[in-house]
Amino acid sequence: MNGILLIDKPQGWTSFDVIGKLRGILHMKRLGHAGTLDPMATGVLPVFVGYATKACGILPDDTKAYTAGFVLGQVSDTLDCTGSILETHAFAGVTADRITDQLSGMTGDVMQLPPMYSAVKVDGKKLYELARQGRTVERTPRRVRIDKLELTAFDPATGEGMLHIVCGGGTYVRTVIDDLGQALGCGAVMTSLRRTLSNNFPISRCITIEQAQALSDAGSIETAVIPIAEVFRVLPKLLLSPAQTRLYRNGVKLRLSDLKLLAGDRFAVYGNPGGFLGTALADRENGVLRIERNLAGEPPLADARQGKQ
Repeated sequence: MNGILLIDKPQGWTSFDVIGKLRGILHMKRLGHAGTLDPMATGVLPVFVGYATKACGILPDDTKAYTAGFVLGQVSDTLDCTGSILETHAFAGVTADRITDQLSGMTGDVMQLPPMYSAVKVDGKKLYELARQGRTVERTPRRVRIDKLELTAFDPATGEGMLHIVCGGGTYVRTVIDDLGQALGCGAVMTSLRRTLSNNFPISRCITIEQAQALSDAGSIETAVIPIAEVFRVLPKLLLSPAQTRLYRNGVKLRLSDLKLLAGDRFAVYGNPGGFLGTALADRENGVLRIERNLAGEPPLADARQGKQ
């Protein structure tokens, strides 16, 4: 079984909790996930199964979308409602229009400071481990991409609201809300987070842990596994001939002059036969196609020299 299982992560579970549970359900160890979700978050968690785990680090589209709740007037050590409240402030006078004005200047490529309660490592230590020891260390701001920030609800009486966020991978929504609170001068903490899109997969395609268990019990869990090729459909498609397929699957670098390449330097490679084989990079300087990742399982037991005949 190879491909992607889209799980609607439940609240209170870590992403690793989901992997652990699925290992028991699927009776296999080779699982990985893309885009870690905090325990309080729910929503799309792509779980890679079998050989598809080799794709986790090379996904071509890292776009995520979230629905996030917040409340004004508070500052916490974790930047969300699960932490200790450090400060409280009045937020009277803050309107939806004022929030929208602030959000309009927070999109694009921005520098974001990772929160202390995060899995980012400094000198080999995860920040949340240091934070739990009561330590605060200097962190380096990182460039992240925020495509859209939209206020979808706000109650000026309670300071509670909702945001729709579209962003690139590595963006901390908690930090976005904390930055908003600082800009408004009253503080803000995240109260809920639901990922509605990840790597081009919407929440509507997800199944719950309970549904995964039921499908496994019925012997039909394979019906929920999405082919790994779907992740790479955004890349230009390269179709190989039968002879080129034999060479490629045996690790032979194909000459670019022998291929019908479209524009671009990275391709989704399809064999004949064999279907989706993986991804490859066009080495223009040396005129060859280099295998980036084989995602179709082990290559056939054939001599590369035989493929050249």
